[in-house]
Amino acid sequence: MYNSEFQLYDNGRLFKAVIRNYTEADFDALIQIQRECFPPPFPEELWWSKEQLTNHVKIFPEGAVCIELDGEIVGSMTCLLVHFQPDDPPHTWEEITDNGFIRNHASDGNTLYVVDISVKPSCRKLGLGKLMMQAMYQTVIHLNIDRLLGGGRMPGFSRYAGEISADEYLQKVVAGQLKDPVVTFLLNCGRVPIRLEKNYLEDEESQNWAALMEWKNPFKNR
Repeated sequence: MYNSEFQLYDNGRLFKAVIRNYTEADFDALIQIQRECFPPPFPEELWWSKEQLTNHVKIFPEGAVCIELDGEIVGSMTCLLVHFQPDDPPHTWEEITDNGFIRNHASDGNTLYVVDISVKPSCRKLGLGKLMMQAMYQTVIHLNIDRLLGGGRMPGFSRYAGEISADEYLQKVVAGQLKDPVVTFLLNCGRVPIRLEKNYLEDEESQNWAALMEWKNPFKNR
């Protein structure tokens, strides 16, 4: 199980930060984070339910982490194990994550798949998402599996959808010509896009597109 304590410094203030596995006692706080992170037009039914969160902590607790600042939960990240090869057919978020219930978790899977990562908007300048991502990279190494993988929303695409294709948009973001709130963050975390997924998730801002992005385990015996 994961538990890491450290200090964060921002604007002359020290914060005690903790990354740990979340538990049933944290469910209300985790749902509130979803409300703040994904306001309308993001569909409310895609916020976590307590049934989904219960599955996370029972089926694969190693893939369910949260981050605290001075004792307050301000972010979370959830993953499951799947079997994946780069030439596999397209998938949706609902298919690959069992609609967030992760009952399809494969204990012998070769890929740690990101179901969700969320950080309260008021705390996003502290690099908390990147810290949780790095914690999951450590889990990939510990499990000796091939990669961390997940579909990154492209919420900035809606501004350009009438001018360029999703592929062109992604290329411009990777080249640094455009910035996307999610894809640019994932690039800064060391993840690399391997393909686009159409109709990945009902998401007006992304026009339902997602960039499938991976981090390869550098220590894996291939």
